[in-house]
Amino acid sequence: MSLEIGVILPTSSPQPGQAILGDVRESARYAEGLGLDSVWSTDHLIASAPMLDSSVVLATAAAVTERITVGYNVLLLALRPVAWAAKQINTLQLVSNNRLVVGVGTGNPAHGDIGWRAAGVEFSDRGRLTDEALAVLPNLIAGKPAVLPEPIAGKLGVERRLSSGEADAQLEVTLSPGSPVPPIFIAGTGARAHRRAARYGDGWATIAMTPDEVRANLASINELADGKTLKATVIAPQLDGNAAEQLAAYEEAGAERIILPPTGNWRHDYETAATLR
Repeated sequence: MSLEIGVILPTSSPQPGQAILGDVRESARYAEGLGLDSVWSTDHLIASAPMLDSSVVLATAAAVTERITVGYNVLLLALRPVAWAAKQINTLQLVSNNRLVVGVGTGNPAHGDIGWRAAGVEFSDRGRLTDEALAVLPNLIAGKPAVLPEPIAGKLGVERRLSSGEADAQLEVTLSPGSPVPPIFIAGTGARAHRRAARYGDGWATIAMTPDEVRANLASINELADGKTLKATVIAPQLDGNAAEQLAAYEEAGAERIILPPTGNWRHDYETAATLR
């Protein structure tokens, strides 16, 4: 079986009020020592439970490991100016020796809109801003010229009077140094997320879908993908007594990677994941 098995670093929790905060260095080294394929950091500014900054977490994990993939699961790209996000991504690529994978999503509504408001982003704009960012992200990461809308003062909450000519201005940006563009997968299950994955993604991600649901969604996405064939990352898959057969069913349905959910005891979680692998 070529299915990759990943785990989430102990820096967040899907359950409100139940913090899972552990030693990032120790947990990343432990996952690598067990032979796991990847470690992941959840991303948000203000969530329903405590959460560490994902870029700092991944930099820490990369610094104490040599082989294991490190990844965003998933990066809320629209929370940040895209040039800053690209700078963090290409720096992580360089310091990790190209071990980064970037999942991109638009955020779980269960966390509310407070984090978006704090970042000066309208919650209702997050899908549009994600699409706009994805359109220029690869060039920015690679150190190639990218054209951004300018000025951005309004997005930063700064008052500025603009003439109609200024409002339509654009800014050409080149980040240096560039890096290889990491694999980018796009999360989401709606029609707009399918189109986003087909257009911008190297893969697609979903939470807790069955193998049959994964197969059906991938078929829909790949019909839109203009010659690409995307595979799936399945987060928190539905596994029970016969996990080996279920993992094989996910792989047959088009999954390339499984990310197991945290339970509150990361050592036990990682050992379970290693046994499954």
